[in-house]
Amino acid sequence: MAITYHDGENDAMLSEINTTPLVDVMLVLLIIFLITIPVINTSVAVRLPRAANALRQSQPETVVISVDARGAAYWFDARLADATELQSRLREMAQKSTQAEVQIRGDARADYEAVARVLLACQQAGIARIGFVTEPHSETLRDKP
Repeated sequence: MAITYHDGENDAMLSEINTTPLVDVMLVLLIIFLITIPVINTSVAVRLPRAANALRQSQPETVVISVDARGAAYWFDARLADATELQSRLREMAQKSTQAEVQIRGDARADYEAVARVLLACQQAGIARIGFVTEPHSETLRDKP
């Protein structure tokens, strides 16, 4: 704000905003953005592989653990009472010389936590082969002859 004095009767105050510092700051910000945006947007062009789900037959030694929409776990068709029963069965299975594969069938409406508990129990028991049973997409079904 600048105050101007005149010789005479009218002492007027100049009430204009000095925009020069504002323009300087905006130009500096514009230059910074112009320099940094190309760095952020660049990425390596990679062609990712495409894979289709292959249908596999269950082996006799495959264990199927199902998780229903309410989060209850089932060993094949038998409902497990609690997590300790699941862990004890998995430990027994892990002790065998030929370790079976565990296939987890999780209901789409189930909480992730229930499926994660089964995964954690498999990890703690030392199960190395874990798979998920899913349904193929409708597009995959149309592509098959």
